[in-house]
Amino acid sequence: MSQCSLGSFPRSGKAVFGGLGQNIFNPAMVGRAFVMISFASVMGSAAYVRSDAKLEILTQATPLTAAKEAAGADLPGLWLMFVGNVNGSLGETSVLACLLGGLYLIWRRSMGWQIPVSVLAGAAMVAGLASWINPDTELTVLHHLAGGSLVFAAFFIATDPVTSPLTNRGKLVFGTGVGALVIMIRMLSNYPEGVVFSILLMNATVPLINRWMVPKPWGGPPPSG
Repeated sequence: MSQCSLGSFPRSGKAVFGGLGQNIFNPAMVGRAFVMISFASVMGSAAYVRSDAKLEILTQATPLTAAKEAAGADLPGLWLMFVGNVNGSLGETSVLACLLGGLYLIWRRSMGWQIPVSVLAGAAMVAGLASWINPDTELTVLHHLAGGSLVFAAFFIATDPVTSPLTNRGKLVFGTGVGALVIMIRMLSNYPEGVVFSILLMNATVPLINRWMVPKPWGGPPPSG
């Protein structure tokens, strides 16, 4: 599958809803979900195996995949997951790099803090509840926060201004829902990661959140008549 055809899926996620600025769902997540579901075998690891490769490399599962497929699997240390010395997709390995980049954007006021903080808080609450229900689980709250693309999505995906709520209260509700759904999908489904589907599900609620979270005008409502 060519890079050109892969790049057309996110653009289609915009065009089908009316073009730039009119899309309900995050275009990148639409494209990712489409190829994950429709071309699972082509996009899997087997598509990148070359029998004539001369490089001596070791291919291993990501921490979340290892924990999902093998109960009691030895997970890498939290420090290794934090700095990024683990396997993973582009953008999800180094929590430190994601934090530095995200905090820089918040400092420059390119985005608000509400969605990233609420995403991480929602994920931490559900992961903590899961650890309390099942104390023997290998995945602690810190493993969930440091594993996968949760931190990357909190700063760089969920904050998309077109597909996120307008008000600060709405952003907090939206981010909390994204974080909670990520952990629920990780724990209750066959997918080791839940970022893609959690963001798409919460994107669908944004129009309702905007309708319910209308701020009161300064000084009260305008007089009638």
